[in-house]
Amino acid sequence: MAAVRRYDILDTPPDGAFDRVAALAARLFDVPVASVTIVDTDRIWFKAAHGLDGVTQIGRDPGLCGSAILRHDALVIPDTLTDPVARTNPLVAGPMGVRFYAAAPIVTADGHRLGTVNILDTKPRLITQADTATLADLAAMVMDSLELRLSALHRLREEQERRKEQEAARHQAERDTAAITAFASTLQRTLLPPSLPAVPGLELACHYQTDSPRDVGGDFYDVFPLGGGRWAFFLGDVCGKGAEAAAVTSLTRYTLREAAQHHSDPIDVLDALNKALLLDSSVGSRFCTCVFATLDPDPAGGYTVELAGGGHPPLFHFKPQTGGGILVESVRPVGGMLVGALEQARFTSRTLHLAPGQGLLLYTDGLTEARLADGTMLGEEGVAAFLTATGKSAAGALVEETVALLADLPHGTGDDVALLALSVPLTVPDAQPAAAVTTRTLATPASGSDASRTGQEH
Repeated sequence: MAAVRRYDILDTPPDGAFDRVAALAARLFDVPVASVTIVDTDRIWFKAAHGLDGVTQIGRDPGLCGSAILRHDALVIPDTLTDPVARTNPLVAGPMGVRFYAAAPIVTADGHRLGTVNILDTKPRLITQADTATLADLAAMVMDSLELRLSALHRLREEQERRKEQEAARHQAERDTAAITAFASTLQRTLLPPSLPAVPGLELACHYQTDSPRDVGGDFYDVFPLGGGRWAFFLGDVCGKGAEAAAVTSLTRYTLREAAQHHSDPIDVLDALNKALLLDSSVGSRFCTCVFATLDPDPAGGYTVELAGGGHPPLFHFKPQTGGGILVESVRPVGGMLVGALEQARFTSRTLHLAPGQGLLLYTDGLTEARLADGTMLGEEGVAAFLTATGKSAAGALVEETVALLADLPHGTGDDVALLALSVPLTVPDAQPAAAVTTRTLATPASGSDASRTGQEH
C-alpha cells in the first residue's frame, strides 16, 4: 500500500498511455474486455478499461484481480466456473458472466505489486505461454509509464518547490529592501537639519538628492545662529556611503556646530574638526571636504561672509549686472586641504560681501561630476554657464534651476547631491520683517524606483 501511495496514481484522470495498453491487450488477445487496475486496501480501481463503460472500481473480492495481485507470475483461469475461488466473484456470478480471466501483475523494481493488466472473456478459452509473456510485457509497459509519470511528478514538485522558494526569497528581498530603504531614509533625515532657519534679510534654499534610496550618503549642510546677529553655515561631503559614512557625517555636523560656539575664525573651526576626525578611532581613514562660513550683518546692507575651505569645490557667487544679466564667480579659498586626512592639514579663508540682489550657491561634487549625454562631466564651467544663462540670483530660484538641470541629465547624477543657496533680497517690505524662504527637497523611493519629492516651507 505504501508503494501504491508513492506512485500517487489512484483516482487520477484518464491517461492515454494506460488507455492504449488496455486497448492493445483487447486487440492482441481478441477479448471483449481488458483493463489496467490498481489495487487499493478495500477496492480495485480501474486506471484504464476497454469494454467496461461506466465502471471505475469494484470490490476487492477474491477470485480475479484480488487473487492475481498475490502472485509473482501471471494468473490464468481458462474457465472460471471450474475454479473454486473465481466462481463466486461478482464478475463471474453476476450479469457480466466472465468465463475466462488472465492477468499479469504490475511489479515495481523493488518487488511490490501495484495492480494488474487483465483480459476477460464471456466464454472459456486457453492461451499459450507466449500469450502469457505478452501479457507480462504489457504489465511491464504500464510499470514503465508509472515510473515516467512519477519522475515527471517529482520534477514538477521540485520545480514548484523551487518556485515557491524563489517567490518566498523574492518577497523577503522586497521586504528587506523596503526595510533598508526606510532605515536609510530615516537615518539620512537625522543627518540633515529638519528645516532651515529664518535669517533676517536673507533667503535660504536647500536640496538633497540621494543617488540610491538604499544608501546613506555622506553629504551634509546646516545653517545656525552664533548669537549677536551672527550666523554660520556649512556644506560638505564625507567620503563613502553607508553606516560608517553616516557616523562620520553625524560627528562632523555636530563638531562644526560645537566648534563654532568657541571659535570665531572659520579656519579654527575646520582645525577643530580635523583634530576630532583624527582622534576618533571609529572614523578610520575616512575624511571629508567642507566649506564653513560665518555671516555678519553689514550696516550698509547685506552680509559679510568669511569662509574657510577644506578641499571642497568652489562655491558660486551671483552678482546682477547694471546692464542686465548675471555675473557668476567661482569662490574658493586657495590652498585648503582635506579635513581629517592629515594632522598637519592647513586651511585657508577669504572674505566676500553678499550685497542685496546677490546670491551664493554651495554644492557637493555629485553636481559637477554628473555626466552629459556624450559622457563628459558637467563640470564647474558647465554649471556656471547654465546658471549664468538663467539670469537668476535668488536662493530659491538657484536651487530650483539646478534641480531642473539635474532632472534633465540622461544618466542621472551617479552620486549624492547637496545644494545650499543664500541670497539677499533687493528690498524687504516694511509690512513684515525680513525672513528666509526655505525650499527643501529630498529624494525618496517611489514604487520601487528612485524619485524626487519636493516640499516647500515658507
